[in-house]
Amino acid sequence: MRVGQNPAKSIKTVSRPQKVTVAIITHVPFLGGYHAESLDILKTCLASIWQNTDQPYDLMVFDNASCREVRDYLTDAHARGEIQYLVLSQDNIGKAGAWNFIFGAAPGEYVAYADSDVYFYPGWLSALLGAMKTFPQAGMVTGMPLLNPEDFSTSTLRWAEAHPEMRLESGRLLSWQDFWRHAGTLGEDEGAARAFYERHQSNCIYSEDQKFYVGAGHFQFLAARHVLQQALPLPSSRPMGDVRQLDIAINELGYLRLSTSEWWVEHIGNSLRGWQSGEKSLAPSVDEPRRLRSGFWTWKPVRKLLSFLHDKSFELLYSKPSRLL
Repeated sequence: MRVGQNPAKSIKTVSRPQKVTVAIITHVPFLGGYHAESLDILKTCLASIWQNTDQPYDLMVFDNASCREVRDYLTDAHARGEIQYLVLSQDNIGKAGAWNFIFGAAPGEYVAYADSDVYFYPGWLSALLGAMKTFPQAGMVTGMPLLNPEDFSTSTLRWAEAHPEMRLESGRLLSWQDFWRHAGTLGEDEGAARAFYERHQSNCIYSEDQKFYVGAGHFQFLAARHVLQQALPLPSSRPMGDVRQLDIAINELGYLRLSTSEWWVEHIGNSLRGWQSGEKSLAPSVDEPRRLRSGFWTWKPVRKLLSFLHDKSFELLYSKPSRLL
């Protein structure tokens, strides 16, 4: 039985979503060890969005079973109107699983995705929307120069070769400084990064006076929502194990994967050491001594043992963080 009429029936309008949905995935199961600074990094990421986004947008945050401190912070930001769409998942459904939700639910025409450890520089969204206007065939555009294996961008290379008005160049086009500025934040050994850099050439597409690198990163990108939805559903069997499936799907669908030649975003990583609100590169200096990466602790059997113990202890203690914390 219904008593009276729902007052909502007399309301003639509803809020319209913005053209762009900025989407972030968070997963901070506890504030210690690897994740000791993760809440501060999340705050830095979101503050850079709020301060440096120069086009209208809605912010969507998908929390993948973080600890109580992180959920409380996000809930408070949502209550203040700083987050338009907040999803709190009871369990960690994996990054690809969260993508399935975000790409299916985002109301914007475009989705600007980033991991929660990315910093956004002023004007980033206008720059990426401008790239989409230049390349309507683009499936993913990342806001920083990248060196990507060609395997995930074969459609981009074929498209460029078929359009002579677009100049395609290959070679050592990305400087080591730009490469290491990003690679140095990923926790990789500098020697291994140097070997990767020497093995792979860069490919660039020139459109009039604009330069774009072939390849995109799944840690940050702008994409049309209808393109992302064509890639769904993405398989999700491990927290981080299926992320390349998005790159593969976009490439196989025939869309372009590009990155800008300017630094509109930057990866922070899991530490704010050396970070000054986007004014300084996060990567260690090429000549900086690596005291912690030399000697006994770099011995492969020791590193394998420590990695195994870390993984097993994490699985034991935090496999269901939302129920334990």
